[in-house]
Amino acid sequence: MVSRDFVLRLGGYGLTTAEIHYRIPDHPSLLQQFIWQEYDLAPAFPALKAFLDFWQRELEGALHSVRVAHSHQVSPSEWKAVNGVFRLN
Repeated sequence: MVSRDFVLRLGGYGLTTAEIHYRIPDHPSLLQQFIWQEYDLAPAFPALKAFLDFWQRELEGALHSVRVAHSHQVSPSEWKAVNGVFRLN
């Protein structure tokens, strides 16, 4: 059985990490940090945009800033079919 993450990586997804700073509702002068990580498609980042839309719609902490890092670890061009079977004793 192939993992969902591996299938996503072969489909062009890469690991996306977002460092989200937001204002604490009770103390708006203070910032809190939240780290979000998921496989997403660069440069559009639909999963991250959906999460940030959810945040603004459902959560009280106002967003201050978002810093994004993206790593495309595996691509279809790096995947090569091997013709043959190798046995090691």
